Amino acid sequence: MRRWPALLSLLLILCVSAPVFVSAPVSAKTGPYLDTVYFDVRMQQEIGIQDTAAGKTDVFFYGLDGGVFKSLDKATLSKLDVYAVPSGSWSLLLNPIPNKAPYTVKVKDKEYFNPFAIREVRYALNWLINRQYVVDEILRGAGGPMFTMATPGQPGTYRYNLVASRLGMTPEGDEKKGLSMIDTAMKKAAALPELQGKLKKSGQWWTFNGEPVTIKFLIRVDDPTGRTPEGHYIADQIEKAGIKVERLLWDRSKCSKTVYSGNPADYEWSIYTEGWGAGATRAFWDNIVCQMYAPFYGYMPGGADPKNWNYENAKIDELAKKAYTGNILTEQEYWDTVLQAQELGLTEAVRIYVAYQTQYYLANKSRLQGRFAYGLGDGLNNWSLITARTKDGTLRATQYSAKGSLFMSAWDPVGTDGFNDVYSNVIAQPLYDPSTFESPVSALTTANRTIPVSVESKVHKDAKGNVVGDIPVPANAVVWDSKAKKWVPVAPGTKAMSKGVYKFRFSNFHQGIPMSLLDYLYSDAFVREWITQDQPGDRWYDATYSSNLKPLVDTIKGAVYDFKNKTITTYFDYNFPADKGRVAGWGAPAWTVTASGQAVGVSWEIVEALARMVAQGSASGTVYSFSSTQEGATEVDVLRPSCVADIKAELIKMKNEQYVPAPLKGYLSPADAVKRYDAALKFIDKYGHAYISNGPFYLAKFDTKANYAQINAFRDPSYPFTSDYWVKQFKTTLLSVDRIEIPPMNEKGKDVTVKIHVSQSVYPDDAKSPAAKGDVTLLVVAGGKEHQYKATRIGAGLFQAKIPAALTKDLEAGSYTVLAIASLAGGVPSTASTALVVY
Repeated sequence: MRRWPALLSLLLILCVSAPVFVSAPVSAKTGPYLDTVYFDVRMQQEIGIQDTAAGKTDVFFYGLDGGVFKSLDKATLSKLDVYAVPSGSWSLLLNPIPNKAPYTVKVKDKEYFNPFAIREVRYALNWLINRQYVVDEILRGAGGPMFTMATPGQPGTYRYNLVASRLGMTPEGDEKKGLSMIDTAMKKAAALPELQGKLKKSGQWWTFNGEPVTIKFLIRVDDPTGRTPEGHYIADQIEKAGIKVERLLWDRSKCSKTVYSGNPADYEWSIYTEGWGAGATRAFWDNIVCQMYAPFYGYMPGGADPKNWNYENAKIDELAKKAYTGNILTEQEYWDTVLQAQELGLTEAVRIYVAYQTQYYLANKSRLQGRFAYGLGDGLNNWSLITARTKDGTLRATQYSAKGSLFMSAWDPVGTDGFNDVYSNVIAQPLYDPSTFESPVSALTTANRTIPVSVESKVHKDAKGNVVGDIPVPANAVVWDSKAKKWVPVAPGTKAMSKGVYKFRFSNFHQGIPMSLLDYLYSDAFVREWITQDQPGDRWYDATYSSNLKPLVDTIKGAVYDFKNKTITTYFDYNFPADKGRVAGWGAPAWTVTASGQAVGVSWEIVEALARMVAQGSASGTVYSFSSTQEGATEVDVLRPSCVADIKAELIKMKNEQYVPAPLKGYLSPADAVKRYDAALKFIDKYGHAYISNGPFYLAKFDTKANYAQINAFRDPSYPFTSDYWVKQFKTTLLSVDRIEIPPMNEKGKDVTVKIHVSQSVYPDDAKSPAAKGDVTLLVVAGGKEHQYKATRIGAGLFQAKIPAALTKDLEAGSYTVLAIASLAGGVPSTASTALVVY
């Protein structure tokens, strides 16, 4: 199948500061710098911190909150390298049922008035809440105000945040305005014929049928220094508007079950203190707009479950889908579409962002030879392990788990539930090389094992305004027919939006078998087989797997496998004029079949053995599934000893049968298939597991009871990357807007001189110096428009721009958002904002 990391991995992305490599020359070798990484776990953060400082471990692979980090003493800090990462965010999710007048909901025999069913009341919270207070007093300055799902400073995010500025949102808010907006909306509702005499203000509280109008506020009690005080502060603000708050201090499990799995119509909750973790570094955010604002995606109240009452907004769905699926002709149309969806999400105010958190990762300063790489959007990740250097070639990486477990979910390399915990992924991701990935520096799609030779798109809009493809799919393009169990030509007359020609960086898998086009051929067929139900009771079909992958796989119209030239040409329906690299990534072939959304994969003989075990039964009699929720079945797991024993038995059976999977018949001889099965069996006997992949490390040892794992460098001569390859690829000069100088008060009709201080660093080194180059632009948001002025470099790291009198003379007295954007080719733009005050 094809992996689209930006589409499958949908957790919120956040801003990070630059990683660092030591500049001392180190001789390059095949594979990573490190020879061995040891993983273990600590059940208390304090122990993890002190063990890192004492050198008992090298890296604490866990982000500390600001309160914990800022309590560390100088002696401890002096022994640590610190990686500050804005890798978490807080939002509020509101229950808007019924989202229309007269704003009442009936549960059993009682009728309730829901103030959050009034859009204007929800929207007013943006002014009622002082986001800066939350940052300063609750986060202790370790973070920043947040208005949209796009954290300031991330690639492409300033456009989204300007939408909030144009709507008049500010970090401090405006309590008086917010209370007035709520009061006006409530009085308007009270005047409705259905509510006259029922809804009225009685003393401090609004009342409905003689009882105070009350909302149920789910506040996370298991975040005692963060979301607990945040919830209490916001509850206090809401009560100032005469709406009583029932504060329900619940843990994550109870909150999640009620909010995300429950029916809003049960009216068990009104508002919830959400928290989000980082996902990846991304240049484009349309998928996150879908996730956080569009009902079709399943993250809004009701979860798009037809059994529930669901929040609906057809316009947001239409716009978000249009941008997400590439149903646009030009880059300008893309931005117009996605930003309109963003604005509707803000004004609907069903999800309201409050703040982002800065978290802190720690490494022992004396053990590491310089600092290692991490994503500008997701912090420590597989690149941290691939680029880390120590003198002895070993690294000890410690994770924090209150339950003390590193293996909390099945290592299922196929199903949607596999690798469903952060601990497993920290270990597994360095074992696998994806086809493409999003660069930790630029966030752009970057070739890894699959290299685009050429990519083209040809589209037009049909009579209905839909974008359709104009590229003919040739007669030698094929697709897998799951019913006939064979490759068939694409239907005559088929056209696609885009065409990509790809070549590959092959190597041996960890069991010693060389990669080839057959791995991609098998993957393509496997996915189509398991997403297609050919008849009732089809044993080679998985409904959950299908619901996850079918919408994406259906965009692939067919492929031409050129075994002579070792290329694959893919024809697919995706158009993205803002970035051809993203188009290339969409159609890029991959040999993994996972539906987990994680960067994992195992070689096809293991996948086929698992498939046979699921569809036909296992040697032990265990009923297996590619899901954790199938009743009466056990999810496959390539680490669990009982499952590994069944995998071995199935491989032996396949060997004895001289079995060749249907998609590979005519391409692979029985003898070569047997060699593969023998190699896999030998690997399993040696290492005790069946996670056979192709990455820079392999899993050498593990103990699920002792919560320990060891990965070793894959030094096979066929491995295509040397230890310094990605260091060189990622090296980029980055700019940072450090300070904006603007007069505190400015007279109308006069020029305003603005000075912008900009520094530069060479990614991944974090040593800063005054910027010697780059472009700086000043944006002033006024009158619902963006006024843009180019800054001139007047000295080392100093740029100057002028806001002309022609603009200030037309401004009303007040405060206006000013944004400075520093950019350099190949790097992530840096932004900072301030206020222009005119009198």
